[in-house]
Amino acid sequence: MFGRLRGVIGRLFTPLAKGLLRIGLTPDAVTVIGTIGTIAAALGLVATGRLAGGAWLIAFFVFFDSLDGTMARISGTAGAWGSFLDSVMDRFADGALFVALAIHLAAHGHAWGVWGALACLVLGGIVPYARAKAESIGCTASGGLAERSDRLVITLVATAFVGMSVLPLVVLEVTLWVLAALSLVTAFQRILGVRRQLRARAADAAGDATPPAGAEA
Repeated sequence: MFGRLRGVIGRLFTPLAKGLLRIGLTPDAVTVIGTIGTIAAALGLVATGRLAGGAWLIAFFVFFDSLDGTMARISGTAGAWGSFLDSVMDRFADGALFVALAIHLAAHGHAWGVWGALACLVLGGIVPYARAKAESIGCTASGGLAERSDRLVITLVATAFVGMSVLPLVVLEVTLWVLAALSLVTAFQRILGVRRQLRARAADAAGDATPPAGAEA
């Protein structure tokens, strides 16, 4: 859902991407800076109870990190390495966020919230793994009910609202379990999608191997 806005954001902030390139920042540097900033905000603010400040700062670094693709396109350096680095850094950032939420919820005695955060951490890692493994065998496994951007936006909004005392902490706990369920559904959507592709591929191969009618044995 929110992932579709990435292209729009890229075009909208092209001047900013050009400015970052002019001052000597590379797309890889922006990716790493965004990840380090997210980890620092998660463990330094969210984990210590400053939820609103942490959520807003993470949102800033996520936006900053989203510029790397635009910068790579402008500079002509887009390629497999940038995609690989961005994906790996995303796993670090997501891990830090959900670990931070688990620490905060544990400190307030919300055991179910801790398990929800850990479930999000595990299932949120399976979703991109399914895509990477699918691509390694020549299939596609993108999309689904809740992509990373969807899960991240929902998590940060809930975290910010709870941090500003607009919502009680239990709402964050429920949100994490909902996100875990959405991640599970998304993972199975990708698994079933790959299964369909492999079955279609096998059927095509079998059809190609079938000798035409009347051909000699």
